Amino acid sequence: MEAYLGLGSNLGDRLATLQRAVDLLAADPGITVRRTSRVWETDPVGGPEQPDFLNIVAEIDTVLEPLELLAAVNRVESELGRVRDVRWGPRTVDIDILLIDDMTIADDRLTIPHPRMHERAFVLMPFLELIDDPVLPNGTRLLDVRIPDQAAHPFAPPLAVPT
Repeated sequence: MEAYLGLGSNLGDRLATLQRAVDLLAADPGITVRRTSRVWETDPVGGPEQPDFLNIVAEIDTVLEPLELLAAVNRVESELGRVRDVRWGPRTVDIDILLIDDMTIADDRLTIPHPRMHERAFVLMPFLELIDDPVLPNGTRLLDVRIPDQAAHPFAPPLAVPT
């Protein structure tokens, strides 16, 4: 299955953390990281005052079922020190599953497509680098979505993908 993950970090060495997250994802036997977007620096959205984020979108292939993929993502977050104490607060790493093929999932543990991805420049800008005209499972073309007025600018080239 083809899937897209949104990754962000705003604590510690943000760039190294994102690279380590990609490396850990690629080390999972059920996940192949195909490529990433450039790294974008973005303002935090919601939550308390906090440092700016670095964000990427990663394109992956996976043989994992959606909840297995969620578990794999959560393991990577845990290994990198993710603490869930403040909603939309600062974090070493955050990994969201944005899309999996053309699946629509509405579960108390996982919602696909990600319910707020179209509202966030930190997802849309890097995502549009990987797919020219993405269409969500409900038929919405992301090119028809107005990109939110949030500060976002390129920060670094795409991350290295382990082979």
